[in-house]
Amino acid sequence: MNYAKNILETIGNTPLVQLNNIVKDLPCKVYAKVEYFNPGHSCKDRMALQMVEDAEADGRLKPGGTIIEGTSGNTGMGLALAAIVKGYKLICVITDKQSKEKMDILRAVGAKVVVCPTDVEPTDPRSYYSVSKRLAEETPNSWYVNQYDNPSNTKANYTQTGPEIWDQTNGKITHFIVGVGTGGTISGVGKFLKEQNPNVKIWGVDTYGSVFKKYHETGIFDENEIYSYVTEGIGEDILPKNVDFSVIDHFTKVTDKDAAVFCRKLALEEGIFVGMSSGSAIKGLLQMKEQLKPDDVVVVLFHDSGSRYIAKIFNDDWMRERGYLDEEIKTGFDLIQNHVNKPLVVVRTEELVSHAVDRMRTFKISQIPVIDATGFVGSVNDTDLLQAYLQNSEVADMPIKKVMGKPYPVVSQNTNVHEIAKLITKENNAVLVALENGKHHIITKYDIIDSIK
Repeated sequence: MNYAKNILETIGNTPLVQLNNIVKDLPCKVYAKVEYFNPGHSCKDRMALQMVEDAEADGRLKPGGTIIEGTSGNTGMGLALAAIVKGYKLICVITDKQSKEKMDILRAVGAKVVVCPTDVEPTDPRSYYSVSKRLAEETPNSWYVNQYDNPSNTKANYTQTGPEIWDQTNGKITHFIVGVGTGGTISGVGKFLKEQNPNVKIWGVDTYGSVFKKYHETGIFDENEIYSYVTEGIGEDILPKNVDFSVIDHFTKVTDKDAAVFCRKLALEEGIFVGMSSGSAIKGLLQMKEQLKPDDVVVVLFHDSGSRYIAKIFNDDWMRERGYLDEEIKTGFDLIQNHVNKPLVVVRTEELVSHAVDRMRTFKISQIPVIDATGFVGSVNDTDLLQAYLQNSEVADMPIKKVMGKPYPVVSQNTNVHEIAKLITKENNAVLVALENGKHHIITKYDIIDSIK
């Protein structure tokens, strides 16, 4: 019989798939190394198992021990598979920007998940780097993986991924491109390929908010480049030891929006259902098309499966909220799509000011239309309420009609955006859109700003 003795034996030997539609404007052949065919659905299965086995071999990981790691989700999944088969416990420390699917999957395979804030310095005690180290110090018989600086990360890709790509292309590969996070994939694959042919170009894809590209080009670690970004799995605010800049020939940066858009394009145009970092990788390649020639053979690595981003990249509402959908905004109806399914928050003339304040706080809004039995008769906003409070500290117990301003203008759902924008002034913070079903929705200056591409 032909079978694997356990799930770990199915790691590796992922397929190389020719891309056709999304790269039609490139002069050369492009192939994708599709890593979601690994059992944990990402390239991280390879290095996770390698790190575990090397730690077992040198005694860092002992029988019955606890594996602890900071992860964006995929390494955690690979570690979870190894932990299940080999009998270890696992604690994964993850940031709150990672998709809910990743967190749920880790819990489903038995990992304890600790969530940390994203927007803190690496040295902050709340960061997932710091929390991982602290848990390892506090947990008996534990091993802190540290995929960023663990050489087994690069080793796995040097001994597995690189040779697979070389064999699958019959040694004809001229360019390898991949998103860079911990650095293990690009460094391991790059080192192997350059040993076979020093002329192979190794291209890294970075994201805005990360330090890699500038550091590679200038040797300067610029903290001003560090800021929050949406793309998961690539880019860093530190310099991991696994990033071997000497094997990388060039970096390009890809925006969060392009990463998301091209992730969806891969699904629609190639039938390859991958995650956001793969969108970054293919867009990064397209950005460097001028450097390619007809005889080139390009391999781009796709990191993980799109199934981990259903509630984000493949959710129209999530994409629309961030302005990632290239929808043409022409009318009032187009402007309200982000909240068209939510009821309009209103306050009645005889309600107290405190009621309006509670609604502003609950729904995180700054202005509310005022109604009575006849319809819209006024409006209140946070600025006017503050002024009213400064004049009378007892304003909270006054009826709304005592402090309300003029009602907001009402326009039809087909009114042009430019006409609506003209109605929003310093004295008038919003416009109401009357829908054909008789309902109304509010448009604020922030909706207008969000529509600007």
